[in-house]
Amino acid sequence: MADVPYGEDPEPSDPFPAGPLFVPVRPGPARYVTRLFRTPLGDRTAVAFTSLDRLHAALGPGQAWVRLAEPALRALTEPLGVTVVTVDPQFTARPVRPSPPAHPVLPALAVRVG
Repeated sequence: MADVPYGEDPEPSDPFPAGPLFVPVRPGPARYVTRLFRTPLGDRTAVAFTSLDRLHAALGPGQAWVRLAEPALRALTEPLGVTVVTVDPQFTARPVRPSPPAHPVLPALAVRVG
């Protein structure tokens, strides 16, 4: 049986892409740590991308990353209680509106009627 090279498309029955994924990381106390995100419902999720272009499109070209296979990513995040892995998410957010200028708050005046 021939080895299947990394980067090939997974079989339709496979729940995850074949081969290593691009996983966003951030500096930690000892090297780098996996970045965790939240789903729209607020659950914590690990995130991975099938290509560097997809990672850059979602998180920007300055995002640090490592290559990990899906089982390795799960092994790193399960002890943290993260059981969901989201592959190739497309992040969307509303445009940031400038906050209104700060005005001094004046104390309420007591008015006597009658």
